[in-house]
Amino acid sequence: MSIIDGRAVAKKIRGDVKSKIAGLGFQPGLAVILIGDNWESKLYIEQKEIACKEVGIQFFLHEFVSSVEINEVISLIQKLNADRKVQGILVQLPISVSLDLIKIQEAIDPWKDVDGFNPINRGLLFSMAKKASLETMIPCTPAGVMRLLEEYEVDVNGKNVVVIGRSNIIGKPLSYLLLQKGATVTICHSQTKDLKFHTQNADILVCAAGQEALVTAEMVKKGAVVIDVALNRVTDQSKKGYHIVGDTDFEKVKSKASLITPVPGGVGPMTVAMLLQNILKASLIK
Repeated sequence: MSIIDGRAVAKKIRGDVKSKIAGLGFQPGLAVILIGDNWESKLYIEQKEIACKEVGIQFFLHEFVSSVEINEVISLIQKLNADRKVQGILVQLPISVSLDLIKIQEAIDPWKDVDGFNPINRGLLFSMAKKASLETMIPCTPAGVMRLLEEYEVDVNGKNVVVIGRSNIIGKPLSYLLLQKGATVTICHSQTKDLKFHTQNADILVCAAGQEALVTAEMVKKGAVVIDVALNRVTDQSKKGYHIVGDTDFEKVKSKASLITPVPGGVGPMTVAMLLQNILKASLIK
C-alpha cells in the first residue's frame, strides 16, 4: 500500500503556475462569488485565496446573503465578464436551491469559467476527442484526480473504474475524462441496488458520495487504487470541534489498496491547484 501525496503534486503544479504567471506581463485576477453562509464554502474560499496570493493572482471576493435575488448575481457576473482585471470567475457551491444555478452558470463567460461549469464547457467536455482537453475548461476536482493518476503512473486504459457519485461537479465529468482514456466506467449512486458488487470488481475506485465510512475494506478488491474525493465533517472533542474524513474507512481500506488518497491531503489540494491552472489558461486566452 502507498498513500498518494496530493499536497506534493499540488505544490509542483503551483510552482509551475507561479513561474508562468510571472512571465505574463500582467497580474491575472480571480473573482469568487459567495452566496450564503456555508462552512464548507468558506473553508474552500480561504484555501483558494491563500493559493492565489502564493502564485501571484489577485483575489476578489463578492459576498451575497442567501436571500439575494438572482438578477443581482447575474448583474455582478456581467460586470466581471467585462472587467479586464478579472480572468477567472467562479460561484462557490452550494447555493440556495431557490436560485437557478444553471442560469447563473450560463451568465459566466465560458473562457472566464474557471470551474468548468458553464453549459458550453460541459458540452465541450462531453463531446471532445481524446486530445482536445486544452480547448475547454475542465472542472477542477476531476482534473485533479486525473493528474494524480498520471503522476502515480496509473494507466486507466482497459481498467474497470467505479465512480460512486453522479454529480455534475465530480462524478459525471470525471467519468467522461476516464472514458476518454480508455477506461470501462461504472457510475454508482444512491439508487444503486448492490454497491458492494460493483466496488469489488473495481480496479480503480473513486468515492465521491459525501457519506462517512460508506466504503469498507470488504467492498474493495485487493490491490485496487482508491481515490477518495469526499469531504465529510465529523464532530469531535478537539479544539476545532470537528475533523474531516472521506467516504472510505481509511485505516482498514488502506490495507487492501495498492494506492489510496488520504482525506485531507489527497484530492483536496489538487482541486485548488487545478483551479490555478485554469486561471492561467484563461489568462493566456484573454
